[in-house]
Amino acid sequence: MATTILQANEKIYEVTKAGSVIKSIDWNQLASNNPLEDSLAIAQLCDNRSYLLGVFDGHGGPACARVLAKRLLSYIAASLPSQHVSSLLIDQMTPTTEFRPEVESLYAHEFNQYHASVSYLRDTLSNDESQCSVDNTERALITAFDALDQQISEEALAFLLGPEMGDILQRVPRWDWKPWWADAFPSRDKVLQLSTLSTAMSGAVASVAHVSSNNLVLANTGDCQAVVGYLSEDGSWGAIKLGREHTSENAAEVERLYSEHPRNERDTVLRMDRLLGQLMPLRAFGDFRFKWPRHVLEKWVTPILGESALPPNYKTPPYLSARPEIVKHTLSPRDKFVVIASDGLWDLLSPTQVVRLVGEHMSGRVALGPLTLPPGDVTLEDINNMLKQRREGLSKRPLDTNAATHLIRHALASTETGLDPDRLSELLSLPDDVVRLFRDDITIIVAYFDTDYLLKSLPNSE
Repeated sequence: MATTILQANEKIYEVTKAGSVIKSIDWNQLASNNPLEDSLAIAQLCDNRSYLLGVFDGHGGPACARVLAKRLLSYIAASLPSQHVSSLLIDQMTPTTEFRPEVESLYAHEFNQYHASVSYLRDTLSNDESQCSVDNTERALITAFDALDQQISEEALAFLLGPEMGDILQRVPRWDWKPWWADAFPSRDKVLQLSTLSTAMSGAVASVAHVSSNNLVLANTGDCQAVVGYLSEDGSWGAIKLGREHTSENAAEVERLYSEHPRNERDTVLRMDRLLGQLMPLRAFGDFRFKWPRHVLEKWVTPILGESALPPNYKTPPYLSARPEIVKHTLSPRDKFVVIASDGLWDLLSPTQVVRLVGEHMSGRVALGPLTLPPGDVTLEDINNMLKQRREGLSKRPLDTNAATHLIRHALASTETGLDPDRLSELLSLPDDVVRLFRDDITIIVAYFDTDYLLKSLPNSE
């Protein structure tokens, strides 16, 4: 029963095309909230060798995270300089939420507008040979994060305010498109109003990795985490944590927040380690009750959602941003995989534990397959070493073929003496109104790198 629950949402994608740095991807999700507030999205770009891997941890409901899973990767792909105008920017491997037809039409219209508006930026970057491709990727990630968050805001405001919207916008986006509400949709459509407002009032943190050739560029907003697992010379596993979470435990992030508001707000802008005493992450998509001007919340939002929609001590908004922090990592042949996950995993396991578990799982999973000899001359010593490694792997043979499922099982059931199946069963059978006290939603992506590909990408390699 426990294994059935753990494996219900697991997927494995094997890359079959040559010339890709990623050879396979495992992913899985386990709900705590009902409905699940996490989402994920995985896509291959139309160059057939670049990938986008995204985890989105929602709060205040699943709406914002679901919208990010549906829309954000397309916005990133459209912003990349190598993606010329095309009807097929990405091949998305993960299913996305199907919204009402009115909402689907809105999102398609908005994306087409955005796609057209960034074409000048894409073409400029494509023709600028002085720009490093990694720098272009960084710019595309930041542009897409900012743009989608701004569009989520404008979509909600348009259906709340109609023609009055233009008078209250405090920021003008860097791109210039004709406001879609001018002639595309009725400004007071109730379905669209409720959908766009629920997305704007809920929130989500995001961690998206762009992997191409030997470059991994991570955009992180909030408290999801990503870690690269590498194999050291002595055969032990090491973890490279990519960036830091945007919470009150990040001193630099706290200082950034303080610097953006008057000194007399230092006692209120961060209270009980939360933004305005309420929100744990200090960066997030949505959550526009921490971003919109106070009079907008008072006049248009609180009549619908109540006084609680206005945070206490709300004096100098915006207090929150979706602007991501960018971390760049050059992959080496020793780098074997990257794990991206919501904080439901990291609350239970450290980056070092996660890497060790995935590394051991790699050895065990290889042992489950047939023994194949490498091409070329093979000595008896080589065969003996292969058999020795296989015996070691069989001793660590995992219960799950999916590494993400393997991590969830160990996160819930690990004890000092090993896995406790009774503990696992108990945690998986808790009622909905109790389970959130013991664990959060867990979403995990594990992407494995092709070592042979990375060896060939080394400088001076033939």
